[in-house]
Amino acid sequence: MTPVEIGLASVLAIIVLVYLGLYIPIALGVVSFVSIWLMRDNFTLAMNLLKIAIGDSVLEYTFATVPLFTFMGLVVSKAGLGADIYEVMNSGFRRVKGGIGMATVGANAVFAAVTGSSIASASVFAKVSVPQMLHYDYNPRFAVGVVAGSSVLGMIIPPSAMLIIYSFVAEQSVGEMFLAGVIPGLILALAYVAAIFAMGRFTPNFVGGRSSEDLDPLTWPEIAEKTIPIVVLILVVLGGIYTGWLTPVEAGAAGALLGLIIAVVRRKMTLKGFWEALLETGHITAAILFLITAASIYSRMLGLAGLPNELGDILNENQLSFFWIMVIYVALMIFLGTLLDTASIILIMVPLFLPLVEPMGLSLVWFGIITVVGAEIGLLTPPLGISCFVIKATLNDDRIKLKDVFLGALPFAAIMLIVLIILIRFPALSLAILN
Repeated sequence: MTPVEIGLASVLAIIVLVYLGLYIPIALGVVSFVSIWLMRDNFTLAMNLLKIAIGDSVLEYTFATVPLFTFMGLVVSKAGLGADIYEVMNSGFRRVKGGIGMATVGANAVFAAVTGSSIASASVFAKVSVPQMLHYDYNPRFAVGVVAGSSVLGMIIPPSAMLIIYSFVAEQSVGEMFLAGVIPGLILALAYVAAIFAMGRFTPNFVGGRSSEDLDPLTWPEIAEKTIPIVVLILVVLGGIYTGWLTPVEAGAAGALLGLIIAVVRRKMTLKGFWEALLETGHITAAILFLITAASIYSRMLGLAGLPNELGDILNENQLSFFWIMVIYVALMIFLGTLLDTASIILIMVPLFLPLVEPMGLSLVWFGIITVVGAEIGLLTPPLGISCFVIKATLNDDRIKLKDVFLGALPFAAIMLIVLIILIRFPALSLAILN
């Protein structure tokens, strides 16, 4: 077999193994290692490249953002800031048709700015938002669909774990990726709110629900008490990065410390909870480090195989324009999203297409936003749909089937696709803050 054939077979083998349930880094690392060995018939070379991949991952200074932002998200979650911001949003939207759904989107957008996790958002708002929507007779499918759809904001609005993973794979600045994610995240949140308003007006049966005006409005002191902590956190983290006062690592450290102080002051953090947050931070950090290490050896394997160059030659021979390259890229991401999780899609697809995009003079920061948004659509599509599974497991309500969660999330997946097309057509939207 030629190196290109071995490389192609390796990519297919990785997808099949991950789909069959093999741990992603194991699939990436082992298959890539064996492929390099076969291509060069040199076990020592394969071992040396593996050592280099591990060293590059472990010694990367910006990797410190991972444990810091992870810890910040965990302590903020324990401090109950997600439920607080939801109460504030709910009070503001209580007179609007579908207002609880809009409040869920708004709260998810704010909560995403301090957690960076779709799974955390799905878990928190499945507990606080869905029961309230069901209480006000909203359609169960709409209720779970709103939570599932808005939970993906956690992966595009910084600090996002997926933006961090992309920045390592594509060798881009974590700070620039964070800033580039702000406007696309807000656009997606506004698109969701507009869609819910339109659904309430044109498809009232799908939304359902009755007025929630009987909810007691919050007083200004109550609003201030519930919003000031999270606003301060966002200003410290994103404001520090935007102004240049803090590097991403320093912003993560400041945010983690501030989040811990808030949790302690609100008496939501015990010694046991602190220890559990530290342990979970360690588990998540180790998993991401393992992913990045495996992705590094995978990228080297693709380079040795010459697969990106071969793919580029095929596209050039067929004289495919930028438009068709992006159509192929997005279609592949959406297809893989039905089989794999977001991190797997990024780790498999980016090393393949990055050598094609870079010579075009396109911004790799913009390409990262497109990649994350495209891959996130997979969180809402069967059969994998991780956010949908998390919501179903969190609710533990026999009245709501997994099928209801997927069908409820379908309109929001379609909205994500529309926003993705807009971001591809107008790259300046992703780069506005950086210019």
